Amino acid sequence: MAKILVIDDQRSIRNTLKDILEYENHTVDLAEDGELGLEQYKNNKYDVVLCDIKMPNMDGMEVLDKIHATNVDTPVIMISGHGNIDTAVEAIKKGAYDFIEKPLDLNRMLVTIRNAIEKKDLVTETKVLKRKVSKTYDMIGESEPISKVKDMIDKVAPTDARVLITGENGTGKELVARWLHEKSNRAGQPFIEVNCAAIPSELIESELFGHEKGAFTSAHKQRKGKFEQANGGTIFLDEIGDMSLPAQAKVLRALQENIVSRVGSDKDIKVDVRVLAATNKSLKDEIANTNFREDLYHRLSVILIHVPALNDRKEDIPMLTEHFRNLICDELGMPIKTFSDDAIEELKAINWTGNIREFRNVIERLIILGQEIITKDDVASYARPMN
Repeated sequence: MAKILVIDDQRSIRNTLKDILEYENHTVDLAEDGELGLEQYKNNKYDVVLCDIKMPNMDGMEVLDKIHATNVDTPVIMISGHGNIDTAVEAIKKGAYDFIEKPLDLNRMLVTIRNAIEKKDLVTETKVLKRKVSKTYDMIGESEPISKVKDMIDKVAPTDARVLITGENGTGKELVARWLHEKSNRAGQPFIEVNCAAIPSELIESELFGHEKGAFTSAHKQRKGKFEQANGGTIFLDEIGDMSLPAQAKVLRALQENIVSRVGSDKDIKVDVRVLAATNKSLKDEIANTNFREDLYHRLSVILIHVPALNDRKEDIPMLTEHFRNLICDELGMPIKTFSDDAIEELKAINWTGNIREFRNVIERLIILGQEIITKDDVASYARPMN
């Protein structure tokens, strides 16, 4: 169960809480004042802290501030026999998980502690997951072309500016979109991806904007579209150059007016969505061939980010090799393998027409088929296209 620190100058309160919490299988440490409590907090890891507001040598609010200066995720439950609404509000504003008046309602206390522990566990799990996601979607490389992309992301991400991401297949356009979202003020909100090339043209409007029940033959129930699902967050329109002209017209309206309407409905729905788009096509050529709306292009391309091909940043190959080696060995549950210097040089000599996507596949193939030390001969045998 949890490890809990109780800071209170009343011995009876401390001992009562200790007895009850230990009965609930928690581990409990006691401190009779704020200074001793902080000393114990520094030397131990606690899941929850219970702290009296009024104590002789240090105010409970000061204890709260010092604990959160060390770890803002530690739930601190404030308790007081001299509390009022103003005191409770001040405690919550300062970051207290909850405020409970004396005499303590022990049932409420136990429920509050359980909720605080669950919240702390959820925060911890979320952070671990984010680290895994960040590791998976990390942007690897220090070459000048990729450094320019990273700098652009840092400048643009905090804004709500629309971004058009261009580049060859497999260069990592989705990765740029994800980082634009993760580094934005919308990071805690949905990131909704739509592959415009993978959706039949007759279904793209329903996919983006939703539909009402009975709008078409297979519309058996109402369905929210991707724009509604992304409300408050970011929508990423991948391969937007393959979107049909009717769908383009509706996307343009959504960008101009921040409203969408479901297929089969004339009701407007307000949405707050940041739009990122990507394409491997030249949209200017598509405009010239009347396949893409020029007004939509200008709406989307407030900021242009071009993702370089791997062939244009081969100096990043050693870092990319190490990154994917560690990632793949971890995924496969295999010991870390070593790439010899001549193997790295052989990887640099390859013409990477499939870019990062192809490169990752090759590294995985080498790890599975190669020896403990992967050599130039392994690369020659397994990395290059087979005849």
